[in-house]
Amino acid sequence: MERVRRLKLILWTVVGLAAAVATARFLFGLGATTHLSDATPWGLWIGFDVMGGVALAAGGFIVTATVYIFKLERFHSIVRPAVLTAFLGYVAVVVGLLFDLGLPWNIWHMIIFWNPHSPLFEVGWCVMLYLTVLALEFFPVPAEDFSALARVRRFLVKLRIPLVVLGIALSTLHQSSLGSLFLIMPYRLHPLWYSPILPVLFFVSAVGLGLLVVIFESHFTAYLYRRKPETSLMGPLGAAAGWVLIIYLVLRFGDLAVRGQLHYLAGGGWLTRLFWVEIALLALIPLALLYAPQFRVQGAWQWAAAAIGVFGVVLNRVDVGGLADLSRGNRLYLPAWTEFAVTLGIVAAAMLVFLFMIEHFKIWEKRPADPDADPRKLPEFNQVGFTWLGTPAIAGRVKYSLAFVVAAAVGFSFLSNPRAASQGIVPTPVHRARGDVGYLKASPASILTPLWQQEGEKEGVLYLDADLTGYGVTFFHQREVDRNGGQKSCVLCHHMNMPRDKNSGCYECHRDMYLPSDAFRHDWHASPSGANLACVQCHAPGQTRSAANVKPCADCHKDLIPAGATIKIKTYSAPAYVDAMHQLCIGCHAKVAKQQNKPQVARCAECHRGKLDFSDAENLLYRRRALAGRGVVLPPEISK
Repeated sequence: MERVRRLKLILWTVVGLAAAVATARFLFGLGATTHLSDATPWGLWIGFDVMGGVALAAGGFIVTATVYIFKLERFHSIVRPAVLTAFLGYVAVVVGLLFDLGLPWNIWHMIIFWNPHSPLFEVGWCVMLYLTVLALEFFPVPAEDFSALARVRRFLVKLRIPLVVLGIALSTLHQSSLGSLFLIMPYRLHPLWYSPILPVLFFVSAVGLGLLVVIFESHFTAYLYRRKPETSLMGPLGAAAGWVLIIYLVLRFGDLAVRGQLHYLAGGGWLTRLFWVEIALLALIPLALLYAPQFRVQGAWQWAAAAIGVFGVVLNRVDVGGLADLSRGNRLYLPAWTEFAVTLGIVAAAMLVFLFMIEHFKIWEKRPADPDADPRKLPEFNQVGFTWLGTPAIAGRVKYSLAFVVAAAVGFSFLSNPRAASQGIVPTPVHRARGDVGYLKASPASILTPLWQQEGEKEGVLYLDADLTGYGVTFFHQREVDRNGGQKSCVLCHHMNMPRDKNSGCYECHRDMYLPSDAFRHDWHASPSGANLACVQCHAPGQTRSAANVKPCADCHKDLIPAGATIKIKTYSAPAYVDAMHQLCIGCHAKVAKQQNKPQVARCAECHRGKLDFSDAENLLYRRRALAGRGVVLPPEISK
């Protein structure tokens, strides 16, 4: 059992590393542990953990349908391992989704707040329900060892067929609905992957993958526990998987032919090469191994065909989920090492639970011995100091715990690097809004004519692009002033002023795009290079110096809060620039949308219309002059 012990040691090491990253993820947010961004919101955790994980767990409903619906009893011995693999796979999907969600504690919202028009809503409900079905299907197995659960076990055994049918229906729904998620983006997904029959392609490939996963798991555990491989039983499953892969190839290439997209197969780009690599791994190589007479009857080649096919289908999910997206932003997304650590940690934890269940419950006809609980083994000693580690069971726990703790410590040491640990909270300074910048016609004749003049606007078009990324929002300032009652409406937005200023810009206080700012700046007030105020000028002598007993700011700054301001100042911790803009704009837009029955006014795309194109040389020239004239530090791409 030395193989099992070594594998467990490796798995516990990976879990320890992932535990450190998970701590940073939930303490500091996505930015501290991923390379995701607004332009690349989906990455490894969605492409592999969720989309790939759901497909990898398809073996459960395939095998249960084979045995209980089609009555092929010779495959009965692989039902329990397949259902256990599917159950752990779906648990891993849920855990991976919790890592990817910005606010994972709100995942329960889909239970209460329904949106039946969303494919993602359907996927979420099906995953949740099918996970429950898998738990009920598998529960009778561990219940065999507990007499107190005998009545519950008998009841669930009687419900086996309805549970199997329900599991097949739910799996069919969400395996295909994962493909439906991408039907709404025909102009973002490369034509070699986008298809109106994506739901069908996802379901067919999931069926083939489910059979291949069962073959892979059977041979891998046979090698691990030195069992006799079930080669004769895996042969028919391999043949069935081969037919499914042939159907998939016919559908995939037939769809390209019908849609007139075959010319992309001969393209020279990297996406074309990626497509052929995917097809080779997903179908061509597995088919060659599964149907070659000299290979298909040998366990090693069955395992190789299954492993390659599994990798190919997972690659397909990753491609559709992100790699084949034509609008992933200007920067190439490469997963951070922390993303890989979490993914591997989730897989390692699922494998540890699988090994535990195999060793302690009747998953197989013959339960393997626990390699760390053999009472006949001699006491184990540390190879360096020859220290007795206790009984075999305790010795195993000591080594696995040590591996976990050391790996977690190493993970924390990498995360303690200031740049890595604070990556998610790096300040993103904001710049003032630019008037008329970016709203120019491309023709030379009108290059210096602002759009607000061309469209008959009076004046005051602002471009809200505080972080200079190009993903800004047009704001017709004068139009909003007129619409809300003239100059007296300024206080709707300008609710706080800098000293000796009137209608200060938002960037003055909301100085960071995504982090709160200190609008008061205590250090500046007390600094000799700032306001140079003594403590007693704000705090009464003899009292605790705190915000509770400080002199009101308005005593010195009479124009700090303009008369009629609608936003009450409760704290001088100014929200992030993005949050402040949204709080001001969304409520008004929602009100207008309701009053005028124009729902599009409250949608994100009403303001966020994508990145501006400054590729035109004259347009670039104007933008450079406009920004430089306002003292803005220009980013490299427009400062040349």
